[in-house]
Amino acid sequence: MGALLLQEKITSSQNKRVKQWRALTTKKGRQATQTYLLEGWHLVHEAILAHQSLRAIMGTAEQLTAHAAELPANVDRFELTESIAKTIGDANTPQGIFATVPLPAKDVLDPQTVEGGWLFLDQVQDPGNIGTMVRTADAAGLRGVVLGLGSASLYLPKVLRAMQGSQFHVEVVEADLHQWIQAFTARHLPVYGTNLDPQAQDYRNVDPVTTGAIVMGNEGNGMAPDLQQLTTRNLYIPIKGRAESLNVAVAAGIVMFRLFG
Repeated sequence: MGALLLQEKITSSQNKRVKQWRALTTKKGRQATQTYLLEGWHLVHEAILAHQSLRAIMGTAEQLTAHAAELPANVDRFELTESIAKTIGDANTPQGIFATVPLPAKDVLDPQTVEGGWLFLDQVQDPGNIGTMVRTADAAGLRGVVLGLGSASLYLPKVLRAMQGSQFHVEVVEADLHQWIQAFTARHLPVYGTNLDPQAQDYRNVDPVTTGAIVMGNEGNGMAPDLQQLTTRNLYIPIKGRAESLNVAVAAGIVMFRLFG
């Protein structure tokens, strides 16, 4: 990769661009510019390796110099002072380098034609759980993850950190789960729920599938009843010890590797 063109050195915290970048930690800010923020070299590097279309790369002189050979030459670059870099993003330990990425177009995937394993998330609220499940779906070889209405935003900083760049390896979309489940069942593809009911089946007794989906519900309330009625059947994980339940991300990982891994 060639040398980068230095577009601007920013020294004022009141700079218009700085204010826009700070706002990307909020839904309003992301919608206003149709971009989201990556913080830290690992995430920025994953985006570069995945050939993502970056709007800008921002960082301290130290960080930009350290990674100069790996930064794409056709992306605007902004050098930040150490003090300004600390005000962008929300990581506990300042990372010193950032990138802005365009939000993906909506409705680019058709549930009536997609293939592979899919994870559907129904009103999952914890950013760490969402990020962990996306990362685990990536590790288990799934094609994608669909975040249903009521789930935490995919572009929250905590979700992005927990995904560790896996959103660049699998499809991740925010959509109506009713439409996706109905599209799958209309194609006679299995959609497994994870609410415990008298008809629930031990996940170990289900044969692996090539194309299908697993639905994981809200941390406290499980799947919505109307979604549960649409599924092929419910699965459960036998608990041998005295724990009342499993964390939703842990449970998702166990079932994903069984069905699709």
